[in-house]
Amino acid sequence: MTKRQNRMVLVALLIAGAILAVTLLFQALGNNSNYFYSPTEVAQGKAPIDRSFRLGGMVAVGSFKREDLKSTFDVTDYKNKFSIEYTGILPDLFREGQGIITTGSLVNGRFIATEVLAKHDENYMPPEVADALKQAQE
Repeated sequence: MTKRQNRMVLVALLIAGAILAVTLLFQALGNNSNYFYSPTEVAQGKAPIDRSFRLGGMVAVGSFKREDLKSTFDVTDYKNKFSIEYTGILPDLFREGQGIITTGSLVNGRFIATEVLAKHDENYMPPEVADALKQAQE
């Protein structure tokens, strides 16, 4: 092969490698993304059943129950509420009447959380929770 043909093969291989890398990157990002849903969207069936997603809202007052490390509570957007089950240590700032975001998946109509995040001060609310509460009140 001539020098020109060698360069063309090299350029073609580099382009094919770049396309493969970009394709794998987008596939990995798409599979690992966690989308946020409000309790109303989950009740409407918009949330995926077979994958992990984030569910957030306000912890319903009077709904929190704990047995050892297993906690159950309801999250509401003031339009609908959804039961959450979590096994583990809850954040220190977790309490009824405050905004939280949980990560987990739906199992037999219950949300099984693998992570619970609570707001970090009295004035802050996660943007996703604030938007969901505004939409539910409209």
